[in-house]
Amino acid sequence: MLLARRKLRLETERMTLRPPIHSDFRAWSALRENSAAFLTPWEPAWSRDHLSRKAFSNRVYWANRSINAGTAMPLFLIRRDDEALMGAITLDNIRRGPALAGTLGYWTGEHFARRGYMREAIQTVVHYAFTHLDLSRIEAACLPENKPSRGLLEKTGFKYEGVAQSYLQIDGRWRTHVLYACLRGDRRGKTGPQ
Repeated sequence: MLLARRKLRLETERMTLRPPIHSDFRAWSALRENSAAFLTPWEPAWSRDHLSRKAFSNRVYWANRSINAGTAMPLFLIRRDDEALMGAITLDNIRRGPALAGTLGYWTGEHFARRGYMREAIQTVVHYAFTHLDLSRIEAACLPENKPSRGLLEKTGFKYEGVAQSYLQIDGRWRTHVLYACLRGDRRGKTGPQ
């Protein structure tokens, strides 16, 4: 199923989730730069040109191609009250066939963290993935010591599944991650009839 780019716009209680556009560059680069110390311990090392207009344009082109191909759904979190860019969430590595799965990644600017915005975004993207993309499984991973991210995943219905050794390069070195997944119609952890 291909995603129609101009139609890919998800609404939450307080936000609009939409693909990045070229005019987002200044807000994106300022948010990333102002939140660098908050973000870099949890992310792959930033390239030298990470905050450049060219690098951002490449991200926008990648987002367009990925959405059109149905392989990823990169979305910016835009607060409805003032149109502030607060972060991003991406459903990536969308797989069809017997898997019907995708991988979730996200980040929030430091000023917007721990205010429930990302929880709202995750719930909306997961619901969309299950009901509109017909996916069966959404996976996510984070560093074991990233307690806020682990708590966020658990609050949004993700269940701990295990550990992946040397899963991703974070801040320049291979790091072990804890793995989580949310399944459509998940009954894990529930007791009694539903």
